[in-house]
Amino acid sequence: MQPDARPKPGDGDGDHDRFAHYVSKRDLERFRRKGTPVTALCGKRWKPDGDPSRYPMCPTCAELVADRIAGSLGG
Repeated sequence: MQPDARPKPGDGDGDHDRFAHYVSKRDLERFRRKGTPVTALCGKRWKPDGDPSRYPMCPTCAELVADRIAGSLGG
C-alpha cells in the first residue's frame, strides 16, 4: 500500500466503532481547537468522544502503522 493511500471508510456496518484508531496529531489538535471531525489511518471519520484505551486497536490502523514503521526503517 502506498504511504498516503487511505482505504475508503466502511459501509456503516459499525465495526470501526468498536476499535481505537490512529489519528494524526494535527487532526487531533484541530479537533480539540475547533471540534472538526478527525480521520483515522483506516479512513474512519468521527469526533472522538471517549477513552481509546477501553477499546482494542483497529487492525487496519495497526497494519498501516506497522507498514510505515517498517518502511521508515528500510525493512
